[in-house]
Formats: sequence, C-alpha cells, structure tokens
Amino acid sequence: MLKIPFIIFHEFFTMNFLIAGPCAIDTEENLELTASALVQKGWKYLRGGAFKPRTSPNSFQGLGEEGLKILHRVSQKYGLQSVSEVLSSEDIPLVSEYVDILQIGSRNAQNVSLLKRVGKVQKPILLKRGMMMRMEEFLLAADYIVQAGNPNVILCERGIRTFETATRNTLDLSVIPYIKEHSTLPIIVDPSHATGHASYVASMAKAALAAGADGLMIEIHPKPSQALCDGHQALTLQEFLKITD
Repeated sequence: MLKIPFIIFHEFFTMNFLIAGPCAIDTEENLELTASALVQKGWKYLRGGAFKPRTSPNSFQGLGEEGLKILHRVSQKYGLQSVSEVLSSEDIPLVSEYVDILQIGSRNAQNVSLLKRVGKVQKPILLKRGMMMRMEEFLLAADYIVQAGNPNVILCERGIRTFETATRNTLDLSVIPYIKEHSTLPIIVDPSHATGHASYVASMAKAALAAGADGLMIEIHPKPSQALCDGHQALTLQEFLKITD
C-alpha cells in the first residue's frame, strides 16, 4: 500500500479536530443554534446534509440546493468551515460552490467514477468507510482520489455492518492503527453513525481518541426529537457542550 502524502491543515494532526452538526439541515434557525454551540467551544467545522441518500425513498431526502445555501450562510456568519455530502458527479460543481469540505458517504465509498471526479476538485475530501468495506479497500478508495490529483483526503471510520443488531453498526477501532501503519492520511471517527444511539456517543468518542484517531465527527441538533433525519443518534447542544469540556 502506498504511503499517501497529506498537505492540508495543521488541525487534522491534532486532537482538536472535530466536525459537528445535524445529519440533515432542516431550518436555518436550528443550524444557527448549532453553529453558535461550535463557536462557543472554539470548534471550526460545521456539518450538515443537503442531499441525503436514504434507505427508504419515503424518508426525508434533504433540502437540496436550499440546504447548501443555508449551510453556506451560517458557516460564513460564524466563521466556520462547512462539510456536506456529494452524491453524484453531476452535483460536484453545485456542492463545491457552497461547501468547503466535500464528503463521500458510505454508500458511495467505492463509486469509482465519483472518487475520480472529486480527485479533480481542489478542496478537501472527507471519505467515509463503506459499510461492507475491508481496510485495504478503504485505502484503495482513497488512492483513487489522490491519484486523480487531490492529496487532501480525510478518512472517516463510521462503523461496518456485522451480525450485531444492538447498535446501528459495529465500530471498528482497529482500523485506526492499520491506517497509521499503512498511510499518512488522517483518520477521524464518527461514533454517531457507528452506534446509532446518542447515549453511546461519548464513550465511543473517548475510545476513538484513545486508539489514536485524529479527530471526531459527531451529530448534534438543538431538538433531536424533532430532527428530520437520525435524531435518535444526535446529541443535544447541551450534551455536546458537556462532552467537549
């Protein structure tokens, strides 16, 4: 496996790197409350989904371009860097217009044409591990982006699918030392998607940092019970502020 150079921001090499925000953007007011909580703690990266790949076609699919506009306005107002998912090659120009870091989600982690296309974008790419992806395949997916011309890739462990059903996925923290041994890319952990339970997030976040993760990606929402997507795994703003003390 190639050792991949990484030339982006210094924050990615510290324990102080954290991305937080709602799974899906619903209202500008809620996103502003979220951004305010981030600023209060000195964090710099606001996430929010505008295009949501859902298992059911009847589930909320996101606000689309309007969601991107909301994310852009709020991140600019609060001096934050924005993170949002791109689902297809056709959407790359639109998402790039509004977002600072483009996310490739689990379902697209081996979408080779999309990986090659974001490799042409001169913005950081957050690559989530596929739910059925082996560690070697995870790094090879990153290689597609790097070899297309973009070395600024952040890897994200978000749990893999196993026979266990007590949690949404199985959080595989052994991927962290593997990545450290075989690559120079930073790796962060998303304990929200990994567990699917807000009450488990703090423990798994601590475990991820203890295992050597370069940072975290955590779902938060002012009113998780009213969230249009994955509210059961989102921390309230008060819970978020408490665990980041």
